[in-house]
Amino acid sequence: MKETIVTHPMKSFAVLLLGLLPAWVCAQDYPSKPIRVVVAFPAGSSMDVIARVVGPKVSESLGQPVIVESRGGAGGNIGAQVVSRTPADGYTLLATSSAISINVTLYKNPGFAIGDFIPLIRAGSSPNLIFANPSVPAKNLQELFTLAKGRRLSYASAGTGTGTQLFMEMLKKETRTDITHVPFSPAAAVTAVLGNQAPMGITSMPMALTHVRSGKLTALAVTTPRRVPSLPEVPTVGESGFPGFEDTTWFAFFVRAGTPAAIVSRLNAELGRAMELPDVKEKFASLNIEFTRNSPAEFAESVNKEIAKYAKAIRETGAVAE
Repeated sequence: MKETIVTHPMKSFAVLLLGLLPAWVCAQDYPSKPIRVVVAFPAGSSMDVIARVVGPKVSESLGQPVIVESRGGAGGNIGAQVVSRTPADGYTLLATSSAISINVTLYKNPGFAIGDFIPLIRAGSSPNLIFANPSVPAKNLQELFTLAKGRRLSYASAGTGTGTQLFMEMLKKETRTDITHVPFSPAAAVTAVLGNQAPMGITSMPMALTHVRSGKLTALAVTTPRRVPSLPEVPTVGESGFPGFEDTTWFAFFVRAGTPAAIVSRLNAELGRAMELPDVKEKFASLNIEFTRNSPAEFAESVNKEIAKYAKAIRETGAVAE
């Protein structure tokens, strides 16, 4: 006779509770040691600045040190790889940018999968800026692309496969112009245009803003749907004759997939609170970074949309990782 095992409902419930207990206890005790934030870009980058401004605020509220560590390389992949190998306990955060939503398509093997992480919070976004050395005889995008049809030009970007490069490649396709891409890091791209190593460039706005204000660079267009308050005289790409061309660079924090939901919620709340403090908002405003509260679910949805958008741009431009 075949034996039948009958499980009592209360016993099943007790087993379920025991299974959930370790995560609940972990969340209750969190944090009990320092938190490490791995920035996927070099020291001085916009994401690095954000992490170092926000880190001390979160440390104060959580009662534990927040240690920021820059691990730049491979367009943000090195930092992501480091965090993808850490325990899912909320003690290691990845601080990265919209590059992560590009790299999962751009690289055949970036060394991680987007599923290795939980999108924690979008920490802000910044317009991208198209700018030129003052020696370039073009004061707007239309003049720039007309100039490019008659002489050889090059442009500096934050690197191959970055959102800034993909955006410029889409504009080149639209205008049927051939402008040579020269990849740099974000800060080095600005330096290259200042020194006229490349006559023009495109980066997130914080990198170039000071030099535009001092007259050392000429701002040609911003990539947002509306003009930005810090450079109200600079037209959008859409106003410049290219409607529908919009993009921003966003910055964000992620944690390892499998991190208990209570810890994810706590970190989202603490980071959001820190970024709404008056002195942090003032610092963000000086960098032209705009933050709006968002939940992990809301951010995860936007990340999925960004991955699809950039995958399409990579297919259409033929961009490849170098």
